[in-house]
Amino acid sequence: MTTLTAPTTPPGPAGTPVPYRPAGTADVLRAEWAKLRSVRSTAWTLAALVVVSVGLTGLVTWAIADELASGEAGELPAMFVTWGITFGQIAALVLGTLVITSEYASGTIRPSLAAVPRRMRLLGAKVAVLAAVMLVLGLAVSFASYAVGDFFLSREGVGVPLSDDGVLRALVGNALYLSVLAVFGLGLGLVLRHTAAAVTVGIALVFVVGQLVTLLPGTVGEWVAKLMPGNAGSAVTTVVPWDPDQLGPWTGFGVFALETALLVALGAVLLARRDA
Repeated sequence: MTTLTAPTTPPGPAGTPVPYRPAGTADVLRAEWAKLRSVRSTAWTLAALVVVSVGLTGLVTWAIADELASGEAGELPAMFVTWGITFGQIAALVLGTLVITSEYASGTIRPSLAAVPRRMRLLGAKVAVLAAVMLVLGLAVSFASYAVGDFFLSREGVGVPLSDDGVLRALVGNALYLSVLAVFGLGLGLVLRHTAAAVTVGIALVFVVGQLVTLLPGTVGEWVAKLMPGNAGSAVTTVVPWDPDQLGPWTGFGVFALETALLVALGAVLLARRDA
């Protein structure tokens, strides 16, 4: 009986071994970009972000423009030119979570780690690609929301010029906030490894708990509320703050960025220690 033996060298020209080249940073970035754009959930999530953000901004400014013009609303028009992005933020959080939890759910995290044994390089590439995509899309969404909102406001004579104080900062701030918020979702996904759990915790921390902690007595409640991720980070997204007691725009964004960095660092430690 003939015994089959494995070849000692991989097939190649003239039987020469195929040289092995470990994946470099550029290779990992290209792979993460390919994974992000090839997943169906990415397209749907980003489409939801655009439609909700721009659509709701247009809807609310169309509905309230006459009241703002007459003064009946009791609010400044500048508070509404990016109003819909507040709800679009959920899509950014969900996308960031799916970037990592979908790999754990499908089991593709194992071949990813086999291809890139240096786990911090893989994580860094995921963060970089996600943040860059959300920053570019965030800028587009911010300016589109502003254009739609200002169109309806200008028809009633209460338009908000870009040159007004805080307008350009808010538009750029929305893009930055969406980018970091997506990375925040990725950090939660790293820690929890479950899409539903990470999304639920993220929505609670960003949109719910920040309001509940104001019930804490005295200055403790005030400061905890200021430092909650959603309250701190969103300060940079509005032309006029909804809450005058919150942190300043860039101070609050800095706090949120630091909180996100700490969360991702915790996720990185768990990624290094836990099995895939």
